[in-house]
Formats: sequence, C-alpha cells, structure tokens
Amino acid sequence: MTGGTGFVGGHLLQMAVEAGQSIRALTRKDRPPVDGIQWVSGRLSDPASLEELAQGASTIIHIAGAIRAADRAGFAAPNIEGTRHMIAAARDAGIRRFIHISSLAAREPDLSDYGWSKAESETVVQESGLDWTIIRPPAVYGPGDGETLDLFAMAKRGLVILPPQGRTSLIHVRDLCALILAAIEAETAIDATYEPDDDTTNGLSHVAFAEALGRAVEKSVRTVSMPAPLVRLGARLDGLFRGDDAKLTPDRARYFCHPDWVANPALKPPETLWSPQIPHESGLADTARWYLDQRWLT
Repeated sequence: MTGGTGFVGGHLLQMAVEAGQSIRALTRKDRPPVDGIQWVSGRLSDPASLEELAQGASTIIHIAGAIRAADRAGFAAPNIEGTRHMIAAARDAGIRRFIHISSLAAREPDLSDYGWSKAESETVVQESGLDWTIIRPPAVYGPGDGETLDLFAMAKRGLVILPPQGRTSLIHVRDLCALILAAIEAETAIDATYEPDDDTTNGLSHVAFAEALGRAVEKSVRTVSMPAPLVRLGARLDGLFRGDDAKLTPDRARYFCHPDWVANPALKPPETLWSPQIPHESGLADTARWYLDQRWLT
C-alpha cells in the first residue's frame, strides 16, 4: 500500500489489520512497529523502494499522491510518474491486482492541474495491462481529517463561507475503506471505475452541507456563498499569509468553484460488492465529536 501514513490510508491500514490482512506499507520516515504491518522506507520517486514494497504482495493499493502543489509539474511527479513507477514495480513483482484511488476531479481535467494529473494517472492505470480498479471518491471526511477541519471550525463559529452555488457528494472514510477492501478479491471490480458516495441522491447543495455541519456541531449557522473572483482572491491571500501551508491554493479555488461534484450514479459500485453504511448526518456528528475529544475543535 502507498499512502498508508495519510488520512484515508491510516484508516485503511487499521481496517485491513482488523480483517486479518497482512500489509506492507510505504513510509517516508521511521514508524513504530504495528502488528500486521510491515513498514517499507521509501517514496514514489524511488523505484527501488517501490520494488521492495511490492515483493511478496498479491495486490497493490495505490493511494499516495499530491492534492496541493505549486504548479503542474508538482502534481505530475507524484500523481502521474509515481503511479507509473508503482505499476512498474507491480509488474516486476508479478502482481496483477492494482487498485488505484483517484478523485472526482479526474472528470474535469481542464479545470485544475490536480484534476489533470489524476486523469492522466487513470490513463496510466488503464493502459497498464494489469487487473485494475479505479475508485474516484467525492469529498471524504471522518476522524483524523485535517482537510475538512476548517469547515467544522467555521460551523462552530456560526458562519460558513462557501464557494459559488453547487452540489457535492460525501463519503465517510470508513465506507470508502470498506469499498477498497471489498474490491481486492472481487472479479466484478476488475477493469471498473467507481464513483461511490453515501447514497444521498444528487448529493448536497453547498448550503445544505453547511447546515449539516452546523447540526453536527450543534450550532445554527449562517452561510455566505462567495462569487468565484472572491474565492480566487482568497486563494491568493491564503498563499500570501500561509505560504506553502496554504490550503486554498489557486488550483484548488478553480476546483472548488465547479458546480457539480456529485458522484455519477451510473458508476456506483454494485450492491453485491459494497453499499455505504454511514449516512452523512451521523458521520458528520461522529467526526465533530472526535475533533472535540482530540481538542482539534474548541
């Protein structure tokens, strides 16, 4: 597995070990021993470490990649070339099964450099000749997620600033991980592209999502939908004040202003393979409680 030290990967490692799986996981720095997990030191830019990672495995689960970068080249190196390196390592190790975690952003490659890089990574996977599955999650949330924390914090303060009007699908991280694990040995998942969600028909409007966040933190919220030019201005200001730590980059601003990030029902995984178990109302509330317990949210 790549990406095992991240938000989604961390949950997947835990669930895989609980299911009795033995995992080899890539890491950039030393990690404490964990039963069921063998850490392999390396990175996507180091083919030798990926070859070591793949040795003795039956399946590659490729999660790692960049969600923020300074320019197109910064996305291409981890998201495209990193995927190409991982596929080469799988081939060299005789591994056929390859599960690739992409993004709904791949549907709009001309919208953002991130989306372009994820679309290109999908092409690399589809042309690999391996038994691949591509999973395009919508907005993923859950305990431990630093990306949605700012939204919960705004809701706690009673004012949620939103991008222009649009709709989005959601998925709890544990539901996403359950799908990944289910796909490992499912022949029906081979050569399939899935867009999973929490079964909310047509997703949530941005305002409805903000109101759901308010209920999760037990706060009545006001919402302000910002026009696209102001969102882009906010990205420039975020970069000015937070530098490399900025979460709202110009590339992400273009992504956020798109009106339709709803999972395509035609690409929904079959119920015989997987179905979501965590509705967003209870999932958001559980996530808010975790943030509060961990003092991430005050």
